[in-house]
Amino acid sequence: MNKSFLFFSLILCIVSSCKQEQDPFQIGKQHIGLLTDSTQVKDLKAIYANDSLVNYNGNQFTGLINDIDVFEKGGKKLLSISPRNPSDSTSYIQSVRVFDPRFKTEKNVSAESTFKDISKNYKISRIDNLINTIVVSVNEINASFTIDKEELPANMRFDRSLSIEATHIPDNAKIKYFFLNWSKTK
Repeated sequence: MNKSFLFFSLILCIVSSCKQEQDPFQIGKQHIGLLTDSTQVKDLKAIYANDSLVNYNGNQFTGLINDIDVFEKGGKKLLSISPRNPSDSTSYIQSVRVFDPRFKTEKNVSAESTFKDISKNYKISRIDNLINTIVVSVNEINASFTIDKEELPANMRFDRSLSIEATHIPDNAKIKYFFLNWSKTK
């Protein structure tokens, strides 16, 4: 009986030491900290129990986007979460805008990174040329990085028909916005 107790204790120690806690600031393809692509709006209060959630109601007559902002207790904005269906508490998360630079991918890309950090660590899936910005998409992590056109060479800032390639973007171009997009995963 004594050997059985020791064996059971050893197994229990091994199992308990193998359990890893999720880093609350790590970004992956299907998660950002404890928030996942299967998180429902109703779960946000439990996930962010130590933080403040602020609802932006948008236009309630048309059902436009109902973003939910996450702030630390000290007031620092962490994330802005957009549900798929604005008025449904069982709705899944469609996208997450990252504000706090502590949120990083496994390859250390954050909201304070540059284009070089993105291109060095990930395969760029697409670059969209918009009015005032370009959007660099990385399917590997379901992310979109918005870069202000002011970061581009002057001759590329105003022509929306121009096909912008990765080689046109300066390495030191700063990220303006960083989004995770989960609209296609559920």
